[in-house]
Amino acid sequence: MIAQVDTIVDSNKKITGKKVIIAIPTNKLKKPTPLEINNDNGFKEAYGKKKRKDAIKKKEDDLQNKGILSAAKISEERFLKSWKKINAPYPKIDQDLGSFRTQSNSVRIICRDFQYPDGDRVTITINDIPIIKNITLRSSYQSFDLPLQVGLNKIAFVALNQGTSGPNTAGFKVYDDAGNVISSNEWNLATGAKATVIIAKDK
Repeated sequence: MIAQVDTIVDSNKKITGKKVIIAIPTNKLKKPTPLEINNDNGFKEAYGKKKRKDAIKKKEDDLQNKGILSAAKISEERFLKSWKKINAPYPKIDQDLGSFRTQSNSVRIICRDFQYPDGDRVTITINDIPIIKNITLRSSYQSFDLPLQVGLNKIAFVALNQGTSGPNTAGFKVYDDAGNVISSNEWNLATGAKATVIIAKDK
């Protein structure tokens, strides 16, 4: 600070003394607040997200190199495992659904997909002769009347495919001509396999 010095002169033109005027500050000066320019916030956020994403990826790679899987990777592995299991090739094994005796001249068969309908198709044969061909199983029962000959009648359900998720699945019932249930069962078949029920008709 600079002080102004005034000289006091008396009437005889002699210097009698000095008067010092001291400048007293009124308010302390405040540090100016810098202006924040937000025009590049979008760039900062994008850059920040990119850095975080790269860091996560690097962490997952480091864990995987150490033989440790992240939660996301574990979830992905479980999904792939389940998907492979659902769509895995099933062994072609025929099913024996039992043998029964009746005096009926015919039987009525009702069948449906007992799981989620996914396009399972079957053909019904009697003594290896196709009788009902290429049925697409639905969620509701479908009904078919089949004639019986005296002696053994080998009724087979041949799986033509496994739908969109194997195996070929169905629930069925066999009734005699009086409406009595002869057989009630289910099958789980690979493509080309068959489920067989044998009905012996008496004379």
